[in-house]
Amino acid sequence: MKKKLITSALPYVNNVPHLGNIIGCVLSADVYSRYCKSMGQESLYICATDEYGTATEKKALEEGMTPKEICDKFNAIHAQVYKAFNIDFDAFGRTSHPEHIQITQEIFKGLEKEGNILEETTEQTYCEHDKKFLADRYVEGICPHCNYDSARGDQCDKCGKLLQPTELKEPKCQICGNTPTTRATSHLYIDLPKLEEKLKAFQETSNANGAWSSNAVAVSKSWIEMGLKPRPITRDLKWGVPVPKEGFEDKVFYVWFDAPIGYISATIRAYPDTWKDWWQSPETTELYQFMAKDNIPFHTVVFPASLLGSGINWTMLHHISATEYLNYEDTKFSKSRGVGVFGTDVMDLDIPIDMWRFYLLHNRPEKSDSAFTWEGFVEDVNSNFIDNIGNLLNRVLAFYNKNFEGEPWGSKLGDREIKFITSVKPVSENALKLLEGVQLRDALNEALALGRAGNKFFHESEPWKEIKTSPEDTKRLLVVLAFLLQDVALLLAPYMPETSEKILTLLGVKDLSLQDLGDYSQLEQQTPPTPEILFPKLDKKVVAEYKAKFEGKGEEGPDPIEAFGNLEIRVGEIKSIVPHPEAERLYVETIDLGEGSLRTIVSGLVKYYKPEDLLGKRVLVASNLKSANLRGVESQGMVLACETKKKLEVLFTEAEIGSHVYISGEEPHQAPKEITIDEFFACPMVVKSHQMEVGGKALEAMGQKITTTKIGDGKIA
Repeated sequence: MKKKLITSALPYVNNVPHLGNIIGCVLSADVYSRYCKSMGQESLYICATDEYGTATEKKALEEGMTPKEICDKFNAIHAQVYKAFNIDFDAFGRTSHPEHIQITQEIFKGLEKEGNILEETTEQTYCEHDKKFLADRYVEGICPHCNYDSARGDQCDKCGKLLQPTELKEPKCQICGNTPTTRATSHLYIDLPKLEEKLKAFQETSNANGAWSSNAVAVSKSWIEMGLKPRPITRDLKWGVPVPKEGFEDKVFYVWFDAPIGYISATIRAYPDTWKDWWQSPETTELYQFMAKDNIPFHTVVFPASLLGSGINWTMLHHISATEYLNYEDTKFSKSRGVGVFGTDVMDLDIPIDMWRFYLLHNRPEKSDSAFTWEGFVEDVNSNFIDNIGNLLNRVLAFYNKNFEGEPWGSKLGDREIKFITSVKPVSENALKLLEGVQLRDALNEALALGRAGNKFFHESEPWKEIKTSPEDTKRLLVVLAFLLQDVALLLAPYMPETSEKILTLLGVKDLSLQDLGDYSQLEQQTPPTPEILFPKLDKKVVAEYKAKFEGKGEEGPDPIEAFGNLEIRVGEIKSIVPHPEAERLYVETIDLGEGSLRTIVSGLVKYYKPEDLLGKRVLVASNLKSANLRGVESQGMVLACETKKKLEVLFTEAEIGSHVYISGEEPHQAPKEITIDEFFACPMVVKSHQMEVGGKALEAMGQKITTTKIGDGKIA
């Protein structure tokens, strides 16, 4: 079998990845990489951050940083998010590394030497106000193909067509808003028409052997049918890979030319002595690439053409797996509007990471666009995983521990058990075939089908009756279900690595891989340890709070002062505080709000405070929230805190117990008796310069301003 070189489309560095970004490339590739390694296949999983181009310059300008500083900032965020999601790269590089400049220039020189580079002087958009040529993303206008009124100069987000800025109707400079003019400038182009025959032959062979995803086939075919045109590969920018050609010293390579080369440069940096064994070894290596559909043409046309035309014997694309888009509820993810769940948000929520991995992979948008919904998330995780795999594991271990505690599983099976394990064996075998063929969602469904078959077999066998008359038969039943659970755990390993390991540990085995599927020799000798719940179910009320938190405030948002009128915030003193019995990140507090009786409130503060740091302190409490059951404890309000991406600070005060929080200069208002968590989050309270405020007005209690000591600016939650 050939080695497998696996890549994820390089995430652009000027943003925080959201759930759609994660499933579209890095998570899908991670599953396939884990599968290959578990099967003993020699493989390498490569990714990097894409750091050059206009968008980085623009983001740096917005934040008052240099492009390098903005890249350093967001590269660290990306790395942190992927680590939290258990994405197991073999190498995670950066296109700003020196190795990237070197190999990009080498490929360009090869293209030029082979006569595949053209030089053309064209009219390009130029801003007379800003005195500069405008890169594609600095120009917006009406798409000439679909009339979308916010198309960028490089691509229309609505119809997906690649554009030149000069093609836009009614173009506007995104820096100053003026209408740009055009000026003559010289650029270098890759001669795609000259490479068309090589490219067509490559596409046909690669698709035939590698079974591309259907959308990749359709997009690539349409490019060829429309007729290839020379594609510009240089830009009038400063932040990018310098062009090693006389007369082009003030230009850099276009980001879509150099970004895919980042796969190669990341490998060179991580494996300087052996990288050619992967990238220049097509006889022994197959290249698998994962991405969302907008990246298809650059991986089936532009990047392959660059490699084919360079005169070097590169490892070419074998299989491409391109997803459609994952949206958020009924809209798109938007960091600026606070819409949707981003990677940094997931890190702060009290939901195991494997639950996110399961949902995203079980709902991977393989054939059409799909949407993350909180209701769907709860239903999918609870019904298809916890009530299925979690339930079967708990039933088998609890029943075995109750009736056969201290006994090893053993291997003696009856005809009933042999018939059952034989009947489900094809399901396991098919799951492996599907994984090998990168049918990730279908393979996961086969693992879930095994769980459902096991639950059905358990229920129909009625061990609670059989144990009274034939304990040995009951033990055989439980043993064969343990065999089944071992196979389920192994099939889940690429998808949910922590969960898989936990299941195997609860069965009493370790250090197994997919190569051990169907081999129960280690399990037979083990005595299962004390059983425990795999995962508690997701709480619908807690998830409803998360939904409200991430629904955004719309383009303009509500009137904050009006929204504040719905809130009752009072000062309370924490009288006791203990860990939540069912959630390690939560405290259960009793708080005196001056009502004559104490309230019980659940707060996610374990990560930030020790109990002694909170006991006896006076805090702000959202006191007219509807009660919510949080992991089995009824919470009668919410302790308020100021939070940023990495920090959280409880809002302390010295005001009297029971006093109200109100807008400075105004009287305390009479709030509705009870509000929902959605209504609470509809009021955008913040901390600015250490001062709590709403709608630009300071908040106080008994004439005392509400202030923070550690966090200068943040939001209230």
